[in-house]
Amino acid sequence: MAAKKWVYLFGEVAEVEKYAGSWEGVRSLLGGKGSGLADMTRAGVPVPPGFTVTTEACNEFRKSGQFPQDQWEQMLDALKVVEKLSGKKFGDPSNPLLVSCRSGAKFSMPGMMNTILNIGLNDVVVEGMIKLTGNSRFAWDSYRRLVEMFGTTVFNLDDEVFEHPMAEYKAKKGYKLDTEMTAEDWKALVGVFKEVFKKHVGFDFPQDVYKQMELSTKAVFESWMGKRAIDYRHATGISDDLGTAVNIVTMVFGNMGDDSGTGVAFTRNPSTGDKKMMGEYLLNAQGEDVVAGIRNTDQIEHLVTQMPDVYNQFMDITAKLEKHYKDMQDVEFTIERGKLWMLQTRNGKRTAKATVTIAVDMANEGLISKQDAILRVSPENVDALLHPQFDEKIKKTAKIYAKGVNASPGAAVGQAYFDADTAEKMAKEHKQDTIMVRPFTKPDDVHGMIASKGVLTSEGGATSHAAVVARQFGIPCIVGASSIKIDLEKRLMECDGVIVKEGEWISVDGTTGQVFVGKIPTAAPSLEEQTDLLTLLTWADEICATPDIRKAPQGWPTRGLQVWANADYPKDARRARSYGAVGIGLCRTEHMFFEPERLPIVQQMILSGTSEGRTEALNKLLPYQR
Repeated sequence: MAAKKWVYLFGEVAEVEKYAGSWEGVRSLLGGKGSGLADMTRAGVPVPPGFTVTTEACNEFRKSGQFPQDQWEQMLDALKVVEKLSGKKFGDPSNPLLVSCRSGAKFSMPGMMNTILNIGLNDVVVEGMIKLTGNSRFAWDSYRRLVEMFGTTVFNLDDEVFEHPMAEYKAKKGYKLDTEMTAEDWKALVGVFKEVFKKHVGFDFPQDVYKQMELSTKAVFESWMGKRAIDYRHATGISDDLGTAVNIVTMVFGNMGDDSGTGVAFTRNPSTGDKKMMGEYLLNAQGEDVVAGIRNTDQIEHLVTQMPDVYNQFMDITAKLEKHYKDMQDVEFTIERGKLWMLQTRNGKRTAKATVTIAVDMANEGLISKQDAILRVSPENVDALLHPQFDEKIKKTAKIYAKGVNASPGAAVGQAYFDADTAEKMAKEHKQDTIMVRPFTKPDDVHGMIASKGVLTSEGGATSHAAVVARQFGIPCIVGASSIKIDLEKRLMECDGVIVKEGEWISVDGTTGQVFVGKIPTAAPSLEEQTDLLTLLTWADEICATPDIRKAPQGWPTRGLQVWANADYPKDARRARSYGAVGIGLCRTEHMFFEPERLPIVQQMILSGTSEGRTEALNKLLPYQR
């Protein structure tokens, strides 16, 4: 009997489809990232060679804490194929292959599980990388990243155990930016990080590159049941039983110089739904630098002036991906010495407004049907569109405290708290409206974000972790408000001499990116302004209004249920009619009598001492009632 297959190369997607029975089955087995990489490989998109360990292997691992039988051997066999495809060898100093180890569940969970980059570096291989590339700064920078990520993800060390020594080193040298660090600086920091690793873990950083890959794979499996992943799944209704796949991917490097870079992009604007590429990139950087928000990025359209051929190739590939998947795509890419590599494609997270706009636009473009457009919009999306916005009249008179990137729209008013645990505690235990304020958010902060009314960061861009998660959950969010200086130890923030302490009220406008001190009143939005939503509701009426179920689209209900409105005033009836109601179900007469011009007449009727007096008052009320 043939051994069960736990590992599939990116080029084996046809075999996976045969085993899984459908593309949905492929996504379940390989996860969103793995299935996307395999599908792009089949389509001829430039994808670094690699392989995926299935979600089934993850679920077996969860039972015993050990890899299932034959998994490790299959990974080693797949690695040999990757070596052949890449022309490099894992652990060979003369021509080293480095790989990343990335999670990838069926449903996108951005930043919630572990990723380890630059696996395959050690004290010998790093010297080989220097000889091969002639770029010692790049080699030592990559090595320090591996030691740091290995410590924080595989052994769950706090980020601070590495961040503090690095901050001290930079301060000692007088550096403000990572880009000021030289090769010798990074080499020295590798030594510091290895000492930190040994101090906290109890043994030396592993020089065995195969042990690095084994422990990294286990760490990704284990991260499926980590707190941040569980919090995220419970907030989004994702089952705990699905498991995550693990993707071992050939490393391509965006930090090899100014002809290299990395970025994240959406094929349409995830905040507004506008049909325009929205993305960010960094030259001479690795992917984590972009999504973590620790360096402020450049807009994707500027790439055309720096690398026009790469930009044009990127735009062509992403247009084909959107057409292939019939949805807005969230892509990650790396440019290595002028060559473009696509590292991921998935259906992008978006706001409620963008969900409706993209669905309507794609139907009008003929990319999807009207039925598909309606099915892509949930009742929760419609509800989110009706959330309050700031009262514009009052907002115009308020002084703007700071401005950042409008990452997720909507108005939020709350008390500022500077860490996720406190924000969650104040929201849940003390029933406070909270705004979580951070320099930048990490996946560990997701519970605080979900509990808060809004999120504000001083760093990062529209594709950073904070922005992506906030958009998904409909939380107003501003990122990259760089004029704000946050002091986490003193629990305050300062901008232009104005200090806001923890617990004080602020108002954030995720639609404009503006931050205000104090409370600004909110106002209900107008549905009449939601033209795309009204279009969608009209389509729903057209599709569901047929009286003969035999003529309705397959699987669609006929509209046997009508919507009638509660209306107490003429303006309510007019609004209900414009929203599609077919009649008035309840009219509370007494509410009409509360208007200033009517209330004295009602009082006259009640206080009248005669039948004639009451009749006279009722006659005055009759026209209003009619």
